[in-house]
Amino acid sequence: MTKRDLINKVQEKYKIYSNKDIACAVNVIFASMTEAMKNGERTEIRGFGNFTIRERKPRLGRNPKSGLQVKLSERKTPFFKTGKELRNKVDYKNGL
Repeated sequence: MTKRDLINKVQEKYKIYSNKDIACAVNVIFASMTEAMKNGERTEIRGFGNFTIRERKPRLGRNPKSGLQVKLSERKTPFFKTGKELRNKVDYKNGL
């Protein structure tokens, strides 16, 4: 699902709002989540999951093209952990 698909799906459900208004709301939500992660904060959506930032230690990597070792510096990466409710819905044996 793309962001456009999400906007269209919400617009189908809430027809009183224009596509432009819903797109604005979705963009504000994503911008707020991005800003929170930039500040090192955790974003939790109950039943869906948590978005956090994980710090990766410096390490030696390998250039896939040349095969040479490359020094990778410390960095921060976004991490998503699913919530129990989403995990159960996706796992067909337990959720549906």
